Amino acid sequence: MIDLDDAVALSRTGDIWLFRGRTPADRAIQTLTNSPINHVGMAVVLDDLPPLMWHAELGRSLPDVWSGQHQRGVQLHDLHDAVMVWAHRYGQRAWLRQLEPEATAEQEDAVLRTIARLDGAPFPSSARLLGRWARAQVPRLRWSKPLPEAALETAYCAEVVGLTYEAMGLLPTTPRPGYDPGAFWSGDDLHLTGARLSPETTVSIPDA
Repeated sequence: MIDLDDAVALSRTGDIWLFRGRTPADRAIQTLTNSPINHVGMAVVLDDLPPLMWHAELGRSLPDVWSGQHQRGVQLHDLHDAVMVWAHRYGQRAWLRQLEPEATAEQEDAVLRTIARLDGAPFPSSARLLGRWARAQVPRLRWSKPLPEAALETAYCAEVVGLTYEAMGLLPTTPRPGYDPGAFWSGDDLHLTGARLSPETTVSIPDA
């Protein structure tokens, strides 16, 4: 176990942050994806900027560092503040997995290009993303109606991290799976190219 301040200080670009909640929606997502977690984000640590988290969420809790706006969808947040929001507002536990070896300068450039392309992207208005995700993860499941918005958030946060890893050259672009947060948990085999993720380290969150 490591405390939040130390975990933030250790974070490097490409490190994965994982979250698990207890609400009925969280548990439904965990069951649907056969995963112990329901949210994933990626650390972005560049030059003199504070450590940041790159992820997607429904809320507008924090200002987006890239745009300066409070927005839904794909967002870049102060890492410490984002973890505190997910821990205290959303009631989530947190874990850190570190990318080994560290991201290269070229990979960090690819991350910046991906942020410039995706930051502020809204959640899809159709079931296309969820349909692809669901077919990849639970091929026997048939939907009679659109999945709830919470499931959309789950699919989309993992898609953002997966697309960023693709841009970094860590995951193949074809065939592209339907990413869910569980793909980034150690129980799954992500098949990274030229890298690995460390086992999960539990992050101790201070009181708000």
